[in-house]
Amino acid sequence: MIRDAGPEDAAACAAIYAPYVTDTTITFEIDPPSVEEMAVRIKQALETHAWLVIEDDGRVTGYAYAGPMKARAAYRWSCEVSVYLEVGRRRTGAGRALYEALFERLIARGYRTAIAGITLPNDASVGLHTSLGFEPIGTYRKIGWKLGGWHDVAWGQRPLAVLPDPPAELT
Repeated sequence: MIRDAGPEDAAACAAIYAPYVTDTTITFEIDPPSVEEMAVRIKQALETHAWLVIEDDGRVTGYAYAGPMKARAAYRWSCEVSVYLEVGRRRTGAGRALYEALFERLIARGYRTAIAGITLPNDASVGLHTSLGFEPIGTYRKIGWKLGGWHDVAWGQRPLAVLPDPPAELT
């Protein structure tokens, strides 16, 4: 089941995210966010974009969210998206399902473009994003230092909706 997240999901989301922070270069955060910080992130995402969770037998096993791509006003119809699953749940279809539901929410709010960054190498994430229509738009070379080395980040973009111009303000 996929549903909108709430503050009650902060602990589960923080637990899912923590191993990505401490053990991988998938995210460039160094310290896992606290439950309180995750609750703030969920609240902020819900105010302007979306944050969804997926449950398996009533337990949160993954999440996807969107946030601003850039702060400047002209970018407001574009957003950056991310998805995280419990370790061991890749290639189950959960990431795709979360993203598809997230895209529906974003389209309903008036967003037109989704952007995603992928720390390389990460064949599973590249494959997921490619299968969902993300097209490569560039790579930041040796942009982040983590776990003893420099890492590249590949960026992809996909359209969310083709709507009339000028764009309506976001809801």
